[in-house]
Amino acid sequence: MRRLLAFLLILFAPLAQAAALGAADARHLLNRAGFGATAQEIADFARLARAEAVERLLAGAVTEARTPLPAGVEDYIRPSRLRGLSDEEKQALLRTQFEIGVALRGWWLEEMLRTSSPLSERMTLFWHNHFVSSQQKVKSARLMARQNRLLRRHALGNFGALLHAAAKDPAMIVYLDSATNRKEQPNENFAREVMELFTLGEGHYGERDVKEAARAFTGWSIEPETGEFKWRPFIHDRGEKTVLGRTGRFDGDDVLDILLEQPATAEFIVAKLWREFVSADPEPQEVRRIAARFRDSGYEIRAALRALFLCEAFWAAENRAALIKSPVDLVAGTLRSLAFETGELLPFVFVLRQLGQDLFGPPNVKGWPGGEAWINSSTLLARKQFLERLFRGQELRERGRDLGGAPARAERVALRGGGRLGEEGRERLRRAMEAVRFDSAGWLALVERLRLAPQEILLPGEPAAAAPAAGEGIERIRLLVLDPMYQLK
Repeated sequence: MRRLLAFLLILFAPLAQAAALGAADARHLLNRAGFGATAQEIADFARLARAEAVERLLAGAVTEARTPLPAGVEDYIRPSRLRGLSDEEKQALLRTQFEIGVALRGWWLEEMLRTSSPLSERMTLFWHNHFVSSQQKVKSARLMARQNRLLRRHALGNFGALLHAAAKDPAMIVYLDSATNRKEQPNENFAREVMELFTLGEGHYGERDVKEAARAFTGWSIEPETGEFKWRPFIHDRGEKTVLGRTGRFDGDDVLDILLEQPATAEFIVAKLWREFVSADPEPQEVRRIAARFRDSGYEIRAALRALFLCEAFWAAENRAALIKSPVDLVAGTLRSLAFETGELLPFVFVLRQLGQDLFGPPNVKGWPGGEAWINSSTLLARKQFLERLFRGQELRERGRDLGGAPARAERVALRGGGRLGEEGRERLRRAMEAVRFDSAGWLALVERLRLAPQEILLPGEPAAAAPAAGEGIERIRLLVLDPMYQLK
């Protein structure tokens, strides 16, 4: 029976690829590949065949953000500048850096909402959670912003080029202590993580490989006064090293090339992409097939994504509504798909932190674990409260009460993050919450004009608990958004 089913799938696959997607498939592709597909996007993609839709996504990728960076981000604090400052001056500088860091998070969230290529931002976030660094340790908004620019530039480009660039990125140099790696006393942090987390995965290297690779990476550093990458040949170990069975007078770039030669690297990256876009449990045979295409293409990321988006597993019924939305999916996706008008995005920056996904601040070198880790008793309640507040905003404004609730919660989250907003910050939060608007009548009119239904836009399957027919207008939308199915994609 299994052989017959497999034969039928092969036989009918070309027909499925050629047929128009329809609303359900269009929503599935767009929400997996971006953040909260809009009604117009779903209507546009519903008319396309699978291959055509995937090519349009890949062709529309961008390499630069359209949102201007906030003021102060490009300022670089040189270590020499800190010397001679009083404790009070240092505290003031730290407060300023905290505020710039918050603004940088808001900037990225705005780019996710405004971009012409949600896939580009999805992949930038994916690589941010792969080549992990955190502002908490790097302590420089400028370095974090430049790393973000690097990840976007290579997001759908060549993985080999991305690996080499990310390894020399100043934020990465600081985060994994590469500047302290010298021939007299090698630091193994980067060598270990580049094998375990960036390329091969566990079980494909040994301790000697880590130690020898660490020697090869000696000399990679930064210039403290500028924050730029700096090669320091006088602290580089020029001796012979043996890494994964290869011997030579390797430097760091040589080791990265050796890692790219390993079949395990392509399979590791494809399996991670599978968990991001398809399901929590990669299919080994399909991973190997797609990984082979990935390697044959010379590690072109588009080749891997094309094969992934066109494989039958991506479209399979059992993989629909099978992934839990990340906090970014939930927050950015809700604002985007329902066309919320927003002013400053400060409140939503702290909502993301409260829900467990602080942009530019993954919890550790392994990044956010994702999946079921997004949901616990605390975050599940916070998710529901966030959605309810969005739809209660107009009522609260009319009654003139309780507007301080969200800012107060955001302030508590800010305090846990190590910074204080102050009176001016709290006022900014209040104004930002008041600026949030949802034109439910306009949104419903657009959906009707496009001959879609609200449920087709918002849910990846049948509602689990809510009775959307019981309400009208904004109440109907609210019931759909509060349905447990809305937490999935």
